[in-house]
Amino acid sequence: MASASSASSPSDPSRDFCAIDFGTSNSAVAVPDLRPDAARAGAMRLVPLEGDHPTMPTAIFYFAEGRHDADGPPRAFGRAALAAYVEGVDGRLMRSMKSILGSSLIDQVTDVGGGRGVKYADMLAGYLKRLRRQAALGGAEPRRVVLGRPVYFVDGEPERDAAAQASLAAAARTVGFEDVHFQFEPIAAAFDFEQQADREQVVLVADIGGGTSDFSLVRVGPERARRLDRRDDILASHGVHIAGTDFDRHIELTGILREFGYRAAGPARPGQPPREVPSGVYFDLATWHLINTCYSPQRVMELRNMKSFYGDPRHHQRLMTVLEERLGHELANRAEDAKIEVSGGGGCRIDLGLIESGLAVDLSEDAAVGALAGDIERIAQAGRETVAQAGLKPADVDALYFTGGSTGLRLLADRIAADYPAARQVRGDRFASVATGLGLHAARLFAS
Repeated sequence: MASASSASSPSDPSRDFCAIDFGTSNSAVAVPDLRPDAARAGAMRLVPLEGDHPTMPTAIFYFAEGRHDADGPPRAFGRAALAAYVEGVDGRLMRSMKSILGSSLIDQVTDVGGGRGVKYADMLAGYLKRLRRQAALGGAEPRRVVLGRPVYFVDGEPERDAAAQASLAAAARTVGFEDVHFQFEPIAAAFDFEQQADREQVVLVADIGGGTSDFSLVRVGPERARRLDRRDDILASHGVHIAGTDFDRHIELTGILREFGYRAAGPARPGQPPREVPSGVYFDLATWHLINTCYSPQRVMELRNMKSFYGDPRHHQRLMTVLEERLGHELANRAEDAKIEVSGGGGCRIDLGLIESGLAVDLSEDAAVGALAGDIERIAQAGRETVAQAGLKPADVDALYFTGGSTGLRLLADRIAADYPAARQVRGDRFASVATGLGLHAARLFAS
């Protein structure tokens, strides 16, 4: 378990802690269950974050108009943030904030509209502050927290990975948490699985979310669940920084942006083969936290002047419509919807009529498989490496526990399961298993 903490002596240990699953796409919070009908001491429950929803999209919408208050610029969170964006309210939507951790962006300021600039670190802290307020019990906001973290924030770069955790810990302290601990997300999911385990077994947790694909091989069982120190039960952990947002990017590039000039040929020139249209703008349009960089006046002007680079003028016209009307996030949403639609098998039709009347593209399952095959194989390889790191073989895995939003992609789950034909497949709550397990760990850690 990774940890970073500061000394604290809270006066009421029964209600001053929580667990937060700060996800790339969705977040959740677990708190002590103090209701009179709670089944047992130390029980945890998920907090409704929006209405009855126990999860909230990891999203912030900054309004271009309105006054600052004590918390900063006017903004909305979660589903309200997405709704403001969909309704066309003037402002800026921010998603996939977790991907900023470990990058140089964390200390930079970005334009959020209305002449306002916000530091990415403050943006992240503002979202955590919202979660902390939702975790308040009896009016008291918790001072101790267990935060989930991927096995690797950044692949193969330990210094950047450590910096990512330090940035998240600093944001947590900024909003009032005094005692901050971390637990690997797939290990937390194993603790959730353990609640239904009736015997000792070895489980490989596949936690495939929006930003990372993490695996942990954990020994679980009814007797082991009573122990606070589980280090000996964590046999191996591994992961790669590939997951749902990468799938969305590939689907958008392959299934949508070819109609806007991606990988298209330029005009024929005497004695020269046609050159491929420059691709930088397309990769940025397919990456959530870079979409807004495509809208800067300087870049729009630069791309407007590149009309002669395009062999098909319709491609350039469609691209400029996206940039001038700021429709990049809408294209990304349609790519995500298409991924979900083909996840169970079959194809789909992607309506792009908002760009050009009658424009639509068909995405077949074969095309989706081709677009995602490389990433899916790298994720499956990370699972095999996890088992190998523990000195075990695939046949030694008793159960596969799938959690995380991207495990709903049938192509991915089937590929991972193929490596462990004897293992029992169990599916947890794709969006709440990690938060539930983090809550169990927080109860054992703090209540003790």
